Amino acid sequence: MSSLYYQRKRTEDPELVRELQRIARKFKRFGYRRAWAMLKRAGKKMNVKKVHRLWKKEGLALRKKPGRKRLRTGRSVPLKALYPNHVWTYDFMLDSTADGRALRILTIVDEFTRESLAIHVERSMPAVLVLEVLEKLFKVRGGPEYLRSDNGPEFVAKIVQAWLERMGTKTHYIAPASPWENAYGESFNDKVRGECLNMEVFYSLPEAKVVTELWRRHYNEERPHSSLDYLTPEEFRDGWKGAASAFSPSPAPGSLRSALARAGEGEKSLGVVL
Repeated sequence: MSSLYYQRKRTEDPELVRELQRIARKFKRFGYRRAWAMLKRAGKKMNVKKVHRLWKKEGLALRKKPGRKRLRTGRSVPLKALYPNHVWTYDFMLDSTADGRALRILTIVDEFTRESLAIHVERSMPAVLVLEVLEKLFKVRGGPEYLRSDNGPEFVAKIVQAWLERMGTKTHYIAPASPWENAYGESFNDKVRGECLNMEVFYSLPEAKVVTELWRRHYNEERPHSSLDYLTPEEFRDGWKGAASAFSPSPAPGSLRSALARAGEGEKSLGVVL
């Protein structure tokens, strides 16, 4: 005895497939969720499950990295940022040009908004040059309350400490061999490495400066950030300004819920942290 049943026929969308392929070619480290967020920002509303299915079908999924053993200490990031300009973090990265000469890269991030404030590239970077980069940022954005870093010689130099003290910014040094205490800086540097440095071959210092600056602007202005409800850091910062000025205990609408939730945490713990 035979029975009839309904078999669903999927209708593919060639235009969507081409758009996903374009995103995968241009942003080689993006996954399907960030591709879906990019399409959504472009005004193309669609189900994330459909994007996921087509992403897998077209073979666009990233190869999974083998898992690493992580040291579980039970400790969270100390001095968590509660609002913009509360805590900045700065760190160094290393790369090289095609001729093998070293590049030293200074990255500065606002931990609350996740904005990349600076990616400065030089052959070498003494404390005086670090100070010049900070001075330019302070003039444009104002200084943070705290500046987090490791105990590198450029960061603990007396000239840097004295200048920060004059500007009213406190330093917060992470413990040796404790990268989890600088989780936001480490996470950002991983994105710089995977999405920019590993994708390019630099033939000169000026080229490295231009490429990293273009990527920094893309990161702040166009790249959806998963921890910010797929807003860009600039959108989150601008939304926070509006949310903070009109803050009330009532739930926040839509994409600002993260900002207001973090604002609520801040009000509860300001007395302890600060």
